[in-house]
Amino acid sequence: MTSTNDTQNGVTTVYKVSGMSCGHCEGAVGSEISELAGVSSVKAVASSGEVTVVSAAPLDEAAVRAAVDEAGFELVGTL
Repeated sequence: MTSTNDTQNGVTTVYKVSGMSCGHCEGAVGSEISELAGVSSVKAVASSGEVTVVSAAPLDEAAVRAAVDEAGFELVGTL
């Protein structure tokens, strides 16, 4: 359940995260993922549970899972 696209700006991956319900949740998830090496942008949308990440190279899913766990949510997979 992940979608990864290589572009000139890096790699865009859409992850599915369960448990987000508000802007605070979006911020918590975005903040944790943005600390991963190579991440240039993160956009979390609570209503869909989608988190779009742009990074210099594909991210290790275990690292993304750990970041989402640290924020208090669950990584379901990628779209």
